[in-house]
Amino acid sequence: MTYRVIALDLDGTLLTPQKTILPESLTALQRARDAGVKVVIVTGRHHVAIHPFYQALTLDTPAICCNGTYLYDYHAKKVLESDPLQPQQANQLIDLLDTHNVHGLMYVDDAMLYQAPTGHVLRAENWAKSLPESQRPVFRHVDSLREAAHEVNAIWKFALTDEDTTKLKNFTQVVEQELGLACEWSWHDQVDVAQIGNSKGKRLAQWVESQGLSMSQVIAFGDNFNDLSMLESAGLGVAMGNAVDEIKARADLVIGTNLETGIAETIYKHLI
Repeated sequence: MTYRVIALDLDGTLLTPQKTILPESLTALQRARDAGVKVVIVTGRHHVAIHPFYQALTLDTPAICCNGTYLYDYHAKKVLESDPLQPQQANQLIDLLDTHNVHGLMYVDDAMLYQAPTGHVLRAENWAKSLPESQRPVFRHVDSLREAAHEVNAIWKFALTDEDTTKLKNFTQVVEQELGLACEWSWHDQVDVAQIGNSKGKRLAQWVESQGLSMSQVIAFGDNFNDLSMLESAGLGVAMGNAVDEIKARADLVIGTNLETGIAETIYKHLI
């Protein structure tokens, strides 16, 4: 099989815990691009929160953001395709968040909005402040997410966090049963809530087909449950060594952790 696309999750996969890209990965990905392979970021992140990585990779492909909710063209600075939440759906979710005392970020347009400065929010803001201003994502405090939901153009997703993961797991069941929205774990203590039907795998397949290619020609790298849809539909689905066992069991290949050079080694073995 000749692979023509490399699909990369960011957190826990391409990125180290310090939010850097290993130099070995950068070199291998550049060599793959020089050989004509397309490299695409497929992330749970907002497009405003991947600037430093997109630029480090010097990509020319659009980015798949918020677990497949939308496809973003960095060079044209516009959304190409999207399936956002509707304001009414957002309000129903906000009602449940208030009832169950769960906090979350609301990803909209070009920013991430929050009411309560949770530990997750503060860590994300501190990371943002460490970046050059041109690469800095926007986190904005609002008095009311409910009001903000009616003032924005698009609501991409909600990122919910809680140290009590049992509470969070139970809450996702309520959201799925009562609202019919999609809940995907993107970190050990984070669940993303988005429009039903959105997934990394679905949006990636649409883009791959638009390039005249098929998913059998894709190598996808990931580490968490929100990556399963692309790992299982790619020609070669690669799980990181730091992934949970359920992800490893459903991948075609398991490599080293995001602190090791497995991504580069896999590229050299299968593409170059």
